[in-house]
Amino acid sequence: MTPPQRRRRQPKERPPEPPAAGSPLAGPDGPEGEEGQDKPKNPERLYVLTGGGEGGDRAELDLVTLVVARAAPPPAAQPEQSALLRLCKAPLSVAEISAYLNLPYSVVTVLLTELLAAELVQARAPIVRQALPDRSLLEAVMHGLQKL
Repeated sequence: MTPPQRRRRQPKERPPEPPAAGSPLAGPDGPEGEEGQDKPKNPERLYVLTGGGEGGDRAELDLVTLVVARAAPPPAAQPEQSALLRLCKAPLSVAEISAYLNLPYSVVTVLLTELLAAELVQARAPIVRQALPDRSLLEAVMHGLQKL
């Protein structure tokens, strides 16, 4: 008895080849239409945004920490920092900022740490409500419902 032969799987259809660099469909970021698609982030760009990996201390920011801008963006601010300050005119969580700016959470925390050090933003933990409501309040609601 002979062992079964393995066959390579062929793709059902080949992906279209990107247009050449001189093609009219090619834009500055690649083929036309890629801008709206989700494409992977450029790691070099994120490295530059975070200051080149300087191992400084980061602020204690959670995903639900609320951030609000205290001042307008200075002229010397990076474009991402300016966008962050414009976005935070009303309080936003770090998770929302990360989603709106389309940047990873770790990059946003580095940017916010720099802005907190410059006192351009203010961060505070969200208001935590009591785990259980007051018993007297629950009894008052129950008696009120029974009277209906």
